[in-house]
Amino acid sequence: MASNLFLLITAGVLISAGTYLLLERAMTKMLMGIMLMGNGANLLLLLSGGRSGQPPIDGRGSDLTEKVADPLAQGMILTAIVISMAMTAFILALAFRQYRYRSADHIENDAEDAAIAMRPPTAAAAPDHDASDDPTTGRATSEGDAFGPKSFEAPVTEEPDAKEDKNDKDDKEDKQ
Repeated sequence: MASNLFLLITAGVLISAGTYLLLERAMTKMLMGIMLMGNGANLLLLLSGGRSGQPPIDGRGSDLTEKVADPLAQGMILTAIVISMAMTAFILALAFRQYRYRSADHIENDAEDAAIAMRPPTAAAAPDHDASDDPTTGRATSEGDAFGPKSFEAPVTEEPDAKEDKNDKDDKEDKQ
């Protein structure tokens, strides 16, 4: 199977330019990068279907060629176009929301991500670390279940609504 070299080079340029734009900090450049990468991938899918031929529909033929075009590649391209349009709409909504709140297109470094990356790899520094865990091994100890006042576990003897009704009756009797 021979492919068109010009279309292969074009697909490679689209994907590489999209990757370069995706690595930028501006939201619009990221959006353009995703769109370029999607178009390059669609072009590669088109090339994977082989040379053009007759439409893949029964009863519709052509006298020019005997070969039938591959419908799988065309269906995959249509699906990829729909997915890329949905992704573009979602990213545009995110960009609009960011513009409304910050009026800047530049995405800054997240301080929380930097703090998590600098966290030591010990078990005691894990985000789900309990204060009762053993600091050297990170394993749970028996102190982990001893939290809160003991009244949390004591049974309730009287309903709060019944207690209020009893107090209301006592107040009415005192007034009369």
